[in-house]
Amino acid sequence: MFYPLLSCNQILCFPLMFPEFRRLTFYLSTHSTAKYSMWSFLPRYLYLQFSKTANAFFLFITILQQIPDVSPTGKYTTLVPLLVILVISGIKEIVEDYVSVLLVNALKNTILLLIVILKIHVNVGDIVKATNGQFLPADMVLISSSEPQATCFVATSNLDGETNLKIRQALSETATMKTEKQLSNLSGKIKCEEPNFHFNSFAGTLYLNEKSPISIGPDQVLLRGTQLKNTEWILGIVVYTGFETKFMQNAVKSPLKRSKVEKVTNMQILVLFLLLLVMSLVSCVGAIYWKDRYRAEPWYIGKSGNFGFDLLVFIILYHNLIPISLLVTLEIVKYIQALFINWDEDMHFKGSNVYAMARTSNLNEELGQVEYLFSDKTGTLTCNVMTFKKCSIAGITYGQSPCFISDAYEFNDPALLQNFENDHPTKEYIKEFLTLLCVCHTVVPEREGNNISYQASSPDEAALVKGAKKLGFVFTTRMPNSVTIEAMGEELTFEILNVLEFSSNRKRMSIIVRTPEGRLRLYCKGAVSDLSLAGLRTLCVAYIDLTEIEYEQWLVMYKKAITVVKDRMKTLEDCYDSIEKKFLLLGATAIEDRLQARVPETITSLLKANIKIWVLTGDKQETAINIAYSCKLLSGQMPRIQLNANSLEATQQVISQNCQDLGALLGKENDLALIIDGKTLKYALHVEVRKCFLNLALSCRTVLCCRLSPLQKAEIVDVVKKQVKAITLAIGDGANDVGMIQTAHVGVGISGNEGMLATNNSDYAIAQFSYLEKLLLVHGAWNYFRVTKCILYCFYKNVVLYIIELWFAIVNGFSGQIIFERWCISLYNVIFTSLPPFTLGIFERCCSQESLLRYPQLYRISQTGDIFNIKVLWIQCINAIVHSFILFWLPAKMLEHGSNFIVFCYVVVTVCLKAGLETMSWNKFTHFAIWGSIMIWLGFFAVYSSLWPTVPVAPEMTGQGSMALVCPHFWLGFFIVPIVCLIQNVAWKSFVVFQLLSHASLSFTISQSFLKLMSIVSVLVNNVILCCSLLLLLQSFPASGSFLMSRHFTSGGQSIGASVSASVLPVYIQD
Repeated sequence: MFYPLLSCNQILCFPLMFPEFRRLTFYLSTHSTAKYSMWSFLPRYLYLQFSKTANAFFLFITILQQIPDVSPTGKYTTLVPLLVILVISGIKEIVEDYVSVLLVNALKNTILLLIVILKIHVNVGDIVKATNGQFLPADMVLISSSEPQATCFVATSNLDGETNLKIRQALSETATMKTEKQLSNLSGKIKCEEPNFHFNSFAGTLYLNEKSPISIGPDQVLLRGTQLKNTEWILGIVVYTGFETKFMQNAVKSPLKRSKVEKVTNMQILVLFLLLLVMSLVSCVGAIYWKDRYRAEPWYIGKSGNFGFDLLVFIILYHNLIPISLLVTLEIVKYIQALFINWDEDMHFKGSNVYAMARTSNLNEELGQVEYLFSDKTGTLTCNVMTFKKCSIAGITYGQSPCFISDAYEFNDPALLQNFENDHPTKEYIKEFLTLLCVCHTVVPEREGNNISYQASSPDEAALVKGAKKLGFVFTTRMPNSVTIEAMGEELTFEILNVLEFSSNRKRMSIIVRTPEGRLRLYCKGAVSDLSLAGLRTLCVAYIDLTEIEYEQWLVMYKKAITVVKDRMKTLEDCYDSIEKKFLLLGATAIEDRLQARVPETITSLLKANIKIWVLTGDKQETAINIAYSCKLLSGQMPRIQLNANSLEATQQVISQNCQDLGALLGKENDLALIIDGKTLKYALHVEVRKCFLNLALSCRTVLCCRLSPLQKAEIVDVVKKQVKAITLAIGDGANDVGMIQTAHVGVGISGNEGMLATNNSDYAIAQFSYLEKLLLVHGAWNYFRVTKCILYCFYKNVVLYIIELWFAIVNGFSGQIIFERWCISLYNVIFTSLPPFTLGIFERCCSQESLLRYPQLYRISQTGDIFNIKVLWIQCINAIVHSFILFWLPAKMLEHGSNFIVFCYVVVTVCLKAGLETMSWNKFTHFAIWGSIMIWLGFFAVYSSLWPTVPVAPEMTGQGSMALVCPHFWLGFFIVPIVCLIQNVAWKSFVVFQLLSHASLSFTISQSFLKLMSIVSVLVNNVILCCSLLLLLQSFPASGSFLMSRHFTSGGQSIGASVSASVLPVYIQD
């Protein structure tokens, strides 16, 4: 497409900081990572909250309660708790969003919430001026700069994650245009490629007046989001804005991740809703049956409405079966769990003062269920700090000879300099070798006094330049068209004619220079997949002398290639290949990337925890294998399956053969290692081969995938995620790891030398791979136990109380009345039983930290998910139904009249004690939550029952407290009823604890006869309670009518009361 240049007499300054708007403004493309703004918070927050099924359901109930004469619980008993929950959740959202904005490093000039954002407009073709330290607002072609050679330096860490500075240079045709007058005479057009997401490529052509077309490449382009460094100012022509910029083209929306536990919970909430509907329908049928059987209704019972009316009444009556406080409780619990991760000093890397960071709290429990770990190698398992360790020149190897990775940090072989100084036959080879290391690169030197530091596009290049410097060949100066080095004190300047850039396809980079002697020479260095040296990263270096004729012929081809817009890169690669031949090999370099601290120990621990580890790397196969040996992923006795094929048919054949060799062992984990390269993996993931390859890979204890592209990394994670149905975790530190980090169930970013891109796209961020051990084995296991116990308990306490309404409906003629006072019902979840779920979700511990780290096998308990699933949840609900039956009928038989508030008291006590029974780790907060909740209810009961008539509220409770608290029957039931409910849970808990210890495969001696005895006792107690409950039900229905309540009191057809307490008006119905 064609973009006309701005035919202007104005320069657009960035940013627009002067008060008077005399110059044309441009759009500052602020990329805010905030979830909310001041104006969008309320509508967006409400939309997100009510998109949750549970909240939408309670909003529906709130609306139903506003219909006159329908609600047996009043108009505001659901609205008030819902508002409290929304306010608490809203405060949590604001805090999380504000903290997230503060931490995100996407663009430093992002304006935060509540601060007015200055929006300045920039259009394609505008000329923009930026000064040192500023972030660029759009993709621009560099016109000129403050530097003599029209160069500038930019930091691209926001784009590709690399922390090194990169040099950009303006075209010579525009380099001198620096004043407003010169720019006003600038006219022409730019032809460039369509917007795309490739940071390192750009194909464009500049047409100035009637001059020949001028090629524009990546070296002339400044991208949005990059920061200008070490340059006073630059001028650029805008070519892409807004969503057409490469920054926005790469802006992948983070996928919404939900944990497995959350998905199960949401599904069971829907099932509970269906159960509510069934109960409502059954109650409606019961109401019809009662009406037909007792046609002569008592005077105080209002006429029943139609079936639809009754259905609404019972839906409102039973709606609290859905735990209204569960969602907000989980949000707060998970947020505090995330803070525990952030504050963990054991995951604080003091070297860079970086703490672990939970960037989301939604996946805390998912950390406790990871089965597959996908890890990058460079910068994740290794330090990504490259050191020049060895080299081979003219067939002679210099440096140490470690078995795998040595402990020495620098190249320290004096033989190399001795050969150079003593006129060894290889002296000229050594000289050219070291000269090549100083010249063939894109490193930028920075001087600070007498010290020189290097900014490199890769750690490898910096290591080679530093290595040459140690040997007396110092790279000192880079100009746009030359480099200067000091070779043993002699200053040499090489004119740079062309740079043949590195690409993943070519795996090499070359540079054509004119030497100080005037010769044309092409230096080249590149990777060789077949060469590996003891786990070190190797490069071959070579050169060739060119004739003037050869170079001129190639230059014509090159100039034609760089003006191609479509497929420019492929055209250039063909052009490069035509001159990169007939090399004279000088030797090879070997660079060490050291393992991070405690990597072998961490991997060993994770393997014991039954976590399968796959290494996905872009590095050479041999290097990856040696690193795998170093970190104990591979052992000397472990058989290896190595897949290297060049076609789909060959790949299919070798995979099928290996599957046949495994036989019955296929699909089971074996002590095998599978090693595959990127080319073969492309065929292995083909539809025809994928299933067979996956079966083979899953049969191996360790998998190494080498020479992978970022897309392949994400693809292999996605395949395992979908096919195996297991929880996956991906960990990496670079921009090329973002895809797999976002694809996995849990993404972990490492804050390393490749910037913050991986961290900013992760769910959790740590500074060292070794911290993953505690993140998973301790925080993951703890959080899984905490969240699941919190969920189970919330379901339990709701079912216990609100199923009592069903038992009450059976004996009150299905009149749709409530057994408990309406505000007591509303405050049950919000106040009376709100603390125990928090202590379970925040402070509960299945084991101590020391035990979890000492015995990684304990992780398997949470990993299997046996503690929380549909079966466990509904066993808990059935247990709650049994408890509700006991809590309703036992007091009913003990106290024939006025037992409704006593029943509520026993419910609160039983539910709080059940929390204590579920607790494995007691502390002061647990004691306060359990005993404090009981005392809060008793205090509330005493005060609330004495308010009327001073305060016109709850007249039916008048005198209840004073009577109950002095009644011996009350205190007898206060102790007996909870014990009867919980005795079988005590037996069951003992059995479960021993089962867990046995399941952990630890060396505990447990009597099997005792386990069987506990199991038998638990089953017998359950059966006895169920049988007694059924007998009570058969005995009580339909003769017992002591709890019969009126549907509605009416006077002249108008409703004058909602309900009457059984203690105020006990009535007996005669058959």
